[in-house]
Amino acid sequence: MKKVNFQIFKTLVCISILGLCFLSEAKAQKYEIGGGLGTTAYTGDILRKIDLDHLGLHGTLFGKRNFDNVWTLRLGLTAGTLRATDSVRPYDLVAERRDARFRGGIIEGTAIMEFNFLDFLRNDSEFFWSPYAFFGIGYSHFFAKGNTYAFQFSERYNVGTVVIPFGGGVKYRLDDRWTLAVEAGIRATFTDYLDKVDSRTPPIPRFQDPANPNQPYGINYGNPYDKDWYYFLGVTLSYTIASTKCYAY
Repeated sequence: MKKVNFQIFKTLVCISILGLCFLSEAKAQKYEIGGGLGTTAYTGDILRKIDLDHLGLHGTLFGKRNFDNVWTLRLGLTAGTLRATDSVRPYDLVAERRDARFRGGIIEGTAIMEFNFLDFLRNDSEFFWSPYAFFGIGYSHFFAKGNTYAFQFSERYNVGTVVIPFGGGVKYRLDDRWTLAVEAGIRATFTDYLDKVDSRTPPIPRFQDPANPNQPYGINYGNPYDKDWYYFLGVTLSYTIASTKCYAY
């Protein structure tokens, strides 16, 4: 029994020491809160490439911890809109006959690591700006209204998916507290149903039924080898709420 209690005591001491080390280190780090606005875009079965006629809007809120002058952890929440339609610029005859469309909103939570290429976070740094790259993981919930075929009425649907965010941008330190950034982000999803068109959608008959001339016909399902993607481009502004200056001796 005494041996067990001693093991518990040692464990608690180790946890306490680690906690104190973490807190003492945390006080020497910079923390930031901020937000941003920008545009959104989508690619998938309806749009094969980003189309300026199908842009949406997004807003984001985030918190950051700068571990050092290079690595930064960012936790963010983003809400935006996505939309697309075959009728504006169909990429082939099948898409023109399909005439699918969707419009909806997306809510995303992410955990991202940023890498700053220049040492610009120190107050005495010679750099006031830095390009950066980022990668991470997240989860998105998409709620929309759309139709797969032209003859269908638009229906509401919901899609949840894990996303892999990555991209880059440029940061500019306005002063010791404020940082401005321009960022382009890509989201790789694990679903083919953001646009309500996927390989599981039953095809309508290839040839028209002579006994039913009003029946639509054609191949109208999606590509089973291609997932949907979406993109962010925006401007962010962050405020440093805690910092410790570095001094050189």
